[in-house]
Amino acid sequence: MKALVFLAALAIASPALAATPVTLKASAFDADGVVTLGDIFNGAGAAGATPIATRTGASVMLNAAAVRAAAYRAGLDWPNAEGLRQIVVTGAASAAAAGSPASVAARGNVDVLTWARSIGAGEIVQPADLIWGKAAAAPADAPNDPDAVIGLAARRPLREGAAVAARDVSAPQVVKANEIVTLTYENEGVSLALQAKALGGGAVGETINVQNVTSKKTVQAVVTGPGAAAVGPAAEQLKLIRSQRYASR
Repeated sequence: MKALVFLAALAIASPALAATPVTLKASAFDADGVVTLGDIFNGAGAAGATPIATRTGASVMLNAAAVRAAAYRAGLDWPNAEGLRQIVVTGAASAAAAGSPASVAARGNVDVLTWARSIGAGEIVQPADLIWGKAAAAPADAPNDPDAVIGLAARRPLREGAAVAARDVSAPQVVKANEIVTLTYENEGVSLALQAKALGGGAVGETINVQNVTSKKTVQAVVTGPGAAAVGPAAEQLKLIRSQRYASR
């Protein structure tokens, strides 16, 4: 979702000596894909016809500071006492759809991270995939920092505009089910390695079952990297480090 701010619109009206106070609408939406100040604010008057952005999708997320500046140049005063970072504007049809992520964000008052695009299961989250928005309530496990999910993989398909939850993502799998991996054991100078078949997939630090390709014996091992797993004290230490990292989130 990208907003194209009309630079020319900023010069349409010069601010009056005494700017007109306006308030943010509880649900901001436009009917034709052109977002105006009147779509966003109550009491905008003639300045309400001033266009500030275009909407090409079901909704568009605008930077609150940029909207405030555009309003000021049009002679309107919106102090943003709520401290909003983003303003979501939806299409008229989308706003009428109860429960949609966009309409919830438009009338909410809680800062949340949202998905900037739809993401497929297994895709790695990139910085551009996240954007701050507003929601009526944040998920119980909503992250406060984008870095908490960047670099992780989507557990399932994720919809554009939906609030981000920690349960949506996990560490990317580096070992796939039925893959032949190198299984190692290290302890006090003793180092052994053999080939094993992974009976399930896993990310670094996760425990999976592997089967010795020769003896067919199945053991639990900790994934250490692409095509690699370990057993023994070194594996237990890696598992402990992973659990401490996730506990600190």
